[in-house]
Amino acid sequence: MTTAHRRTPRTTLTTGLATGLAAGLALTAVLGAGAATATPPDRGERTAFPERVELPDGFQPEGITIGKQATAYFGSRLDGDLYAIDLRSGEGEVVSQGPGTPSVGLKVDERERLFVSGGTAGDARVVDARTGEVLASYQLAEGAAFINDVVLTRDTAWFTDSQNARLFALPLGPKGELPAPEDVVTVPLTGEWVQNAGLNANGITQTPDGRALLVVNSSTGGLFRVDRESGEATEVDLGGTLLTNGDGLLLQGRTLYAVQNRLNKVAVVELDKAGTSGTKVREITSPDFDVPTTVAKLGRRLYLPNARFTTPSTPTTDYWVTQVSAR
Repeated sequence: MTTAHRRTPRTTLTTGLATGLAAGLALTAVLGAGAATATPPDRGERTAFPERVELPDGFQPEGITIGKQATAYFGSRLDGDLYAIDLRSGEGEVVSQGPGTPSVGLKVDERERLFVSGGTAGDARVVDARTGEVLASYQLAEGAAFINDVVLTRDTAWFTDSQNARLFALPLGPKGELPAPEDVVTVPLTGEWVQNAGLNANGITQTPDGRALLVVNSSTGGLFRVDRESGEATEVDLGGTLLTNGDGLLLQGRTLYAVQNRLNKVAVVELDKAGTSGTKVREITSPDFDVPTTVAKLGRRLYLPNARFTTPSTPTTDYWVTQVSAR
């Protein structure tokens, strides 16, 4: 994907210091000197969390991840910009200019590093959320590929490729050191995995016991438990329930939140410890949904960016994030 139009960010970053994401609460980010910090509210002061958070016009969001101090990060499918928002005030800014290719799924680690899926570019990159610096880039695939989502485990960053039956693994060092490009591992999806035309492997997370991965197939609606070493995939027994149009996955304990994008809902599934079976217990919907793609949680709140796939995108098309209760 190339960029025909380049948005002007609402706030311009300068070297060394960026104006914080603050309105009623002061959030300052000291770039290159430390993590973003927030001024806590006075005792008894009520902190507002808007139910709808606006993104820049024409942004075309897909992924979301929430870091420290209630800061949420989003990637643009249009040009790869990374945008940060203070979820308490709704104020935001571009924290890293994109490469002109997509930023799709993303996750932030405790070091405030963003692991970003590159979509049709077939790549992944790691970005310092405080400075916007690209710390590492990895060309995961050549030719037709769509690097879609990412999950961080204790020692690995895992990426899905929606156009090919495979995962990519970035092994991390004992202190989180990033690997050299030649150390990236390709893990073919085998076993019960069925690869169809179009988008297949999409959202990814761990099993509740952390011993395997869970991957949803957008094409079939199946949820699969994947062995991290062999890539052997076994369909999770959901009692006949399909996660049709399955997209982003979020695991909290044994509760799995599975976004079903074009169906405008989130399936809530209770899994067994090993992630071999589960039961869909309810659905979350909202009249504010317009093709939500991924989900992140802060306290009792879920946040979902609306990709609006069915709406033609222009530089003035509005995009937003919907907050719903996790319960």
